[in-house]
Amino acid sequence: MLDPIVKAIEVPCSQEKAFRVFVNEMGSWWPLDKFTTSAMRGAPAKSIRVEAKQGGNIVEIGSDDTETSWGTIKSYDPHGFVSMHFHIPQPDEQVQDGSDPLGQLGRSLVEVRFIAIGDDQTRVELTQSNWEAFGDMAEALRGGYGGGWVMIFEQAYKSACGG
Repeated sequence: MLDPIVKAIEVPCSQEKAFRVFVNEMGSWWPLDKFTTSAMRGAPAKSIRVEAKQGGNIVEIGSDDTETSWGTIKSYDPHGFVSMHFHIPQPDEQVQDGSDPLGQLGRSLVEVRFIAIGDDQTRVELTQSNWEAFGDMAEALRGGYGGGWVMIFEQAYKSACGG
């Protein structure tokens, strides 16, 4: 069993804003030119759409308007917690509606907690687990995401919150 990736940062904004930026404004801070299916195909993604509710989809809008499912929100507690089954597919994966009828796509679990530590200061804790769902690719994917979250979460997201 592989250990989860755990990241924790403090962002200079309210708990409400930290949650809103993470969930509702993901396309504004996610590196669309580096960590997307479109980028793997050679062009940055246009945006990311998140249906902010339990069962909502997380969808990449590609440079050619192709929609690719990244995952589904599992738990949704506004301002405090969100968890999602998360998987950025490789460019050759064709599932685009969030379904996985044959159970072939691995999904990690990303859980994010937002803890107010002041009026304009929030601790945000991100945990990504369930690496075993990726079979033989688990260790390599975990290593890639471990480094990726530094740029995505610790830098880009924190900056979008005002840090």
